[in-house]
Order: sequence, then C-alpha cells, then structure tokens
Amino acid sequence: MRLRAWIGAAAVIGGAIAAYLTVVHYTHTSPICTSGGCEKVQHSSYAQAGGIPVAVLGLVAYVCVLLTAAARGVPAALAGAVIALAGAVFSGYLLWAQLARIHAICQWCIGNDVVIAVVAALCVVRVLTEPDST
Repeated sequence: MRLRAWIGAAAVIGGAIAAYLTVVHYTHTSPICTSGGCEKVQHSSYAQAGGIPVAVLGLVAYVCVLLTAAARGVPAALAGAVIALAGAVFSGYLLWAQLARIHAICQWCIGNDVVIAVVAALCVVRVLTEPDST
C-alpha cells in the first residue's frame, strides 16, 4: 500500500503541473517562468499532439495513473506502468524538442520530466513487487 500511496502522491504533483499548463493554454496567458523559455515552448508546434495540448494529454495520463494506484492487483500495476512509461518516453521526446528544435527550456516541462520519471520508476517497482491477486 505504501508504494501505491507514493505513486498516487507523485501523480498528483504531476497532475498539478499539467493542470497549470492546461489552464495557461486555454486562458492564453504566459506561464510563470524564471528561465524565459516557457512561453516559447508553450507556443511551439510541439505543445500540441494531434491538435490536443500536450498538457491535457499529461493531465489525463496522471489521472489514469492515480486511478491505477488506487486499485490493487497486477493488472492495475501493469496498466499504471504502461501509462507512466509511455509518458516518460513522450516527455523524453519533448525534452529533445526543447533542446534541439525549439532552443528553449521550460522549467514546468523539466519539472514534469522529473515527476514522470519518478512515477514510471515507482510503477515499474510496483509491477515487480505487486502480489498476484488471484
């Protein structure tokens, strides 16, 4: 249960970051940023995937991980790990885009990168240690 609580807590933190960036997107405001690159990143073509803001995709992913953390059993653990690992891979792609294509760094995005890496690691540990519920 303790591991599931840590996954849930980390997913809430990531969800808060994604929710903030979602609000920034839909209110057409500038994110609070000390690096100066957040606005450039948030207005780049990489800030959307298939017309959907990546912040919204992140928010949905974090909610799904939170729901899997609330459930017991191997299927929930596996679902959470798949979602978190996919999120980590996508975050890695977006980090590459910031560095190689946009030439700007968004501190909120970096914060998300750290959180999703932690969530993914915790979810993998859960898969490896979750007792079989059958």
